[in-house]
Amino acid sequence: MNCSSSVSTEQRDAGSRLDESIITSRLDNSEARDDYSHLVSALFFKRFLQRPFQIASIVPSSKALVERVASKMDFSQPRVIAEYGPGEGVHSREIARRMSPNSHLLLFELDPAFSRALERQFAGDRRVHVVHGDAARLPQELEPRGFACCDYILSGIPFSILKIDKKRALLQKTHDALAPGGGFIIYQVTNELKQHATLFEHAESEYFLQNIPPMFITVFQKAQSAQSLNGWDYRAAQRAPIGVGADSSA
Repeated sequence: MNCSSSVSTEQRDAGSRLDESIITSRLDNSEARDDYSHLVSALFFKRFLQRPFQIASIVPSSKALVERVASKMDFSQPRVIAEYGPGEGVHSREIARRMSPNSHLLLFELDPAFSRALERQFAGDRRVHVVHGDAARLPQELEPRGFACCDYILSGIPFSILKIDKKRALLQKTHDALAPGGGFIIYQVTNELKQHATLFEHAESEYFLQNIPPMFITVFQKAQSAQSLNGWDYRAAQRAPIGVGADSSA
């Protein structure tokens, strides 16, 4: 998969022709946003009671956390962004608000109630694509939409409860789906994923207290080179002596 450009020329041209009113989310209206936020927050609490291990938190992310996470992304040009487990869409709304008219946001949500709520929220925004399915489907969902890869992938799913094989498989697919230099951004109660995500070139964490509960925000960055190594071979290559060749297939 060639990840040199995540948004095709055709998509950029089409995006530039979109009328601003067409791509505007229903939540851009302040009254609608307040009403809908109340409804989806009630849904969030209800789904937490029904599936506490999948939802992982009793309340959505705070406004301060949402803004801090969004600040980790560069919205100065068209982007392709994916989000794992958006829930009621509090981070999704902020990303959609900040990103350009010819950017795209893919939302992967397993919970059917959340998926329906997301589809209603973003019904008027052609940049946002709601996928009712597992985050592991990301590679299969990119190509049919004409995207080579993602500039950023955001995740709030509780990685700590995933079995190690599933955790590593999702990290592998996430790494492979990112453009060179792309960022995988997580917000988690624990920072245990940092010890598993060693295939990324760089990781930077902060402990953010302005949320209930406090969260670790970690940005994992893929190597900048277009020839960056895939998957778990990356760790072995980092340990290899200088001058020893490594598989750099993409």
